[in-house]
Amino acid sequence: MAALSIVSQLPPTNHSYHNNIFQNHDYHCNMYNINLKFQSSSSSYSSSPSLQSLSKSIYPSSRLGLMPTHFSKSGSEYSWIPDNSRHQNLISTNKEIQRRLHSTFPSSPAQVSSVEDLYEFICSGPLLSKLGMTPQIIGDSIDKWLSYGLYLCKLFKLNELYLSVPQKARIFHYYVPVFLWCQDEISKHVSQYKEGEEIPPLVIGFSAPQGCGKTTLVFALDYLFKVTGRKSATLSIDDFYLTAKEQYRGNAGSHDLPFSVETLTALSNLTKEGKKMKLPRYDKSAYSGRGDRADPSTWPEVEGPLTVILFEGWMLGFKPVPMEVVRAVDPQLEIVNKNLEAYYDAWDKFIKAWVVIKIHDPSYVYQWRLQAEIQMREAGNPGMTDEEVEDFVSRYLPAYKAYLPTLYEEGPSGSNPEDVLVIEIDEGRNPILAT
Repeated sequence: MAALSIVSQLPPTNHSYHNNIFQNHDYHCNMYNINLKFQSSSSSYSSSPSLQSLSKSIYPSSRLGLMPTHFSKSGSEYSWIPDNSRHQNLISTNKEIQRRLHSTFPSSPAQVSSVEDLYEFICSGPLLSKLGMTPQIIGDSIDKWLSYGLYLCKLFKLNELYLSVPQKARIFHYYVPVFLWCQDEISKHVSQYKEGEEIPPLVIGFSAPQGCGKTTLVFALDYLFKVTGRKSATLSIDDFYLTAKEQYRGNAGSHDLPFSVETLTALSNLTKEGKKMKLPRYDKSAYSGRGDRADPSTWPEVEGPLTVILFEGWMLGFKPVPMEVVRAVDPQLEIVNKNLEAYYDAWDKFIKAWVVIKIHDPSYVYQWRLQAEIQMREAGNPGMTDEEVEDFVSRYLPAYKAYLPTLYEEGPSGSNPEDVLVIEIDEGRNPILAT
């Protein structure tokens, strides 16, 4: 028997941090106490008899074993978040991203009779086999799972006492497992250095089609790193687009590659206390949704020593393919294919671990992008019309058709298969498989 206790010591009161998403906001997390007896065998979990008599309120869906664990009804990235908080969390404009995220947690002890169901639900996750996690391992670390889940409930303004099944799936089948995988990758990275050596931050690349939820995933991971005491930085390939005066954002060839090399090199050298730098940012809402590089005065600042850099983009890991392949898809891709030759040295060579989010049909991108623009407009920010979205996405679909098959079959350019996590998602952005 082992005692499981999660107490209110996780982020201290008035704990504030400065990062690329939140700027100078305080986060107060009044975590509730969970005290229960935990008995773990190779594949079973049982709570103490006294818990079984408690009302099932923390995770009230006690019949999780009979319920589906993946959801793809609306296809909306935010369908698992309550409607009244959709625009407060992850709208892609700077103004919306910087809005305060805050919720009040109960101060009294929570009733936890269905933690057993939550444990079983976690064990049913589609990513666990790839991550090498057994029921025994999950049982031994259930306190971490619960604490990370509570952090994410706070981040997304969810009531942790009444999570819906889609919310549980997004948190415990997706975000927490990926965070644990990233932690393992960081441990492997650190182990390569001798005691006393300066350890550069690990760069983890997130390659995923537009609109599939990679920004939301990175947003959640960045938060978890910071509230667990590690300094992280986030970047997107969008941040390296040429300015609007030079070229609208698009395929390979529309990025300022020397600027990206300069930025990634400087971040990799951010290994000492007190060293600071600003992170470039791109304003997607500028020019009626066509976008432009944000004013440097608005760029967030990070301070070393950094532990991890989370670098995301729709075409990260793409590599040139034979010309006959691109001609068969779209002859206009020939110049894009040639431009890709310079991208390994600019981006991919910095990345030592990869999360690749795999989709079955590239046409999902249009619907996802349309939803994002509608949400942007509803939030009062400039956004593209439906017709402009169709035109915008049409410029990317040929590249998806030409380069995604190679990415999925061979992995990102220059990657080590042992450090690549491929997550297949459905139309609703929920994970269904990991390889």
